[in-house]
Amino acid sequence: MRGRAGARLRAAAGAVVCALAVAGVAALSPSSAPRHTDRVYPAAAGAAARAPAKCASPEASLRPSTADGPAVQRIRNRGRLIAGVDQNSYRWGYRDPATRELSGFDIDLVRAIAKAVLGDPDKVTFLAIPTNQRIPALEKGKVDIIARTMTINCDRIKQVAFSTAYFEAGQQVLAPKGSPVTAFDDTLKGKKVCTAKGSTGESELKHESHGAEVLTVPNQLDCLVRLQLGRVDAVVTDSALAAGQAAQDPSVRLVGKPFTTESYGVAMNLGDTDLVRRVNAVLDDYRRGGDQSPWMQAYRKWLEHDLRDITAPPEPKYRD
Repeated sequence: MRGRAGARLRAAAGAVVCALAVAGVAALSPSSAPRHTDRVYPAAAGAAARAPAKCASPEASLRPSTADGPAVQRIRNRGRLIAGVDQNSYRWGYRDPATRELSGFDIDLVRAIAKAVLGDPDKVTFLAIPTNQRIPALEKGKVDIIARTMTINCDRIKQVAFSTAYFEAGQQVLAPKGSPVTAFDDTLKGKKVCTAKGSTGESELKHESHGAEVLTVPNQLDCLVRLQLGRVDAVVTDSALAAGQAAQDPSVRLVGKPFTTESYGVAMNLGDTDLVRRVNAVLDDYRRGGDQSPWMQAYRKWLEHDLRDITAPPEPKYRD
């Protein structure tokens, strides 16, 4: 990136990094400068990659129940819910510079789960989990739940259990204003595109890169910093996350339309079926109340400014 545009992006990058440093965001430590954790694969790799798995209704979950089981009892005996979250995604899970507290749509949902299980929304231990460590954190028992804009899909339901969907989004392209990149199409040919390792965006780019060189990094915010510094030409990520990033930096914008339809769910260990049912009971209450439901209140507080015209949460689907 050269000249005036490059200077503008470098200044924007500095502003974001400074703002996050003031907020005390520890998650920048693995990410803000390119490191050995970055992975680049060329355009040719995408064409030969396996397509994302297909299955019927991956978002269908277990029916809700408030009965205690071993997973819920484990949390009660400990006295705290351990939740894996993001602290870099504006409006979803991020550190508020004014309060230095974790805030956002996902954070409010975690507190609602803690209140239902433990009677107190503050009985939560938040762990910042990189995108590519969400599933391992659950498999190793480091966390009870992951609430981190995690898409329910056919590959992941073989590894972790999900609640019913609490939000719907889709993959979309984020690019600098004035960029020749206009969508998830052949305008990406020859460009360098960033996405988070372990994300749906990585799966889609492996299947179809449109001739782009793909860079993977630990967290989505890492992609925004690289875009601002002119080290990549575009970012592929969830439309909901991209809207928050565009709100942070007016020099970038969403281009094209979402090219997938995805549902976010709260993820849990496959063996914690009683906890899955309990979280689904919480989500039932969270959706209840129409325009005055806790879900709609959280949407208006955190997301409406960037994601307009949503009138209701997604309807739950159950498999038994």
